[in-house]
Amino acid sequence: MFGTASIIVGGLVAAVTSPLQLAHGSWAAAYLVLVNGVAQIALGASQAALAAKPSRAAVVGELVAWNAGSAAVIGGTLMRLPLIVDAGGLLLVIALAMMIATVHGKAAGPGWALWTYRLLLVIVLVSIPIGLVLAHLRAA
Repeated sequence: MFGTASIIVGGLVAAVTSPLQLAHGSWAAAYLVLVNGVAQIALGASQAALAAKPSRAAVVGELVAWNAGSAAVIGGTLMRLPLIVDAGGLLLVIALAMMIATVHGKAAGPGWALWTYRLLLVIVLVSIPIGLVLAHLRAA
C-alpha cells in the first residue's frame, strides 16, 4: 500500500517538476518511485514469501522506520538540511536491520529467493552512505 502510493505520488511529482521548475523535483520523483516505492514493495513481498511468520510489531516497525526515513531524506534534501537526511538514512538502516532479523537463517522459501532478498538489502544498504555524502556535498 505505501509502496504503491509512493509510486503514484512519484509520478505526480515527475509530472509537475518541469512546469513548476522544482530544483530537486526529478530526484524526489525518482526517490519516491524507486526507493520508497519499488524497493519497499520488492522487500516486503520477498519478506512475506521468505519469513516463517513475521510479527505484526516487526512489520509495523519496518514500515514506520522505512517511510519516516524516506520522508526525512526527501524533506532534508529539499530543505538543504543534511543532518535531517542523516537521520532519515539512520532510520532506513534500522528498517533494513529489522528486515534482516525478520528473515534470518534458513528461510521458508527457495534458496535463490533468499539470496536475491539479501542482495537487494545489500544494494540499498550500500546506497545509503553514498546518498548521505551527496546530500552533504549539495548542501555545502
